[in-house]
Amino acid sequence: MRTDVTGAQKGTRRPTDIILHQQSRMLEIAFDDGNRYKLSCEYLRVSSPSAEVRGHGTGQEVLQTGKRGVSITAIEPVGNYAIKLVFSDGHDTGLYSWDYLYSLGADHDSLWNEYLQRLEKAGASRDA
Repeated sequence: MRTDVTGAQKGTRRPTDIILHQQSRMLEIAFDDGNRYKLSCEYLRVSSPSAEVRGHGTGQEVLQTGKRGVSITAIEPVGNYAIKLVFSDGHDTGLYSWDYLYSLGADHDSLWNEYLQRLEKAGASRDA
């Protein structure tokens, strides 16, 4: 599934291509600065910018567990600055701005390791 990407706010890195690889459950995003990231649906789900996941302030984050098998069922453009991802577990809140998607790609390793450490500390699992 390919999503048409047009326009962006001034100064924002803009995606030039967004491709959902449904079988591997990966979202591939190419940006206008030449960077290209492949982000798993699980990673995007547990990193949702929604209040349900991030809370309403520091320390209010809700650890997402059991999301290993989640997939993206729809990608909806939001203006010229973001997309809304609809996940197979019913989660569909939170807007993924171009800047946020870029940072998820650029900082993937550290953010993913931090998530895995939080899971381990909580005695929780990626499996449902």
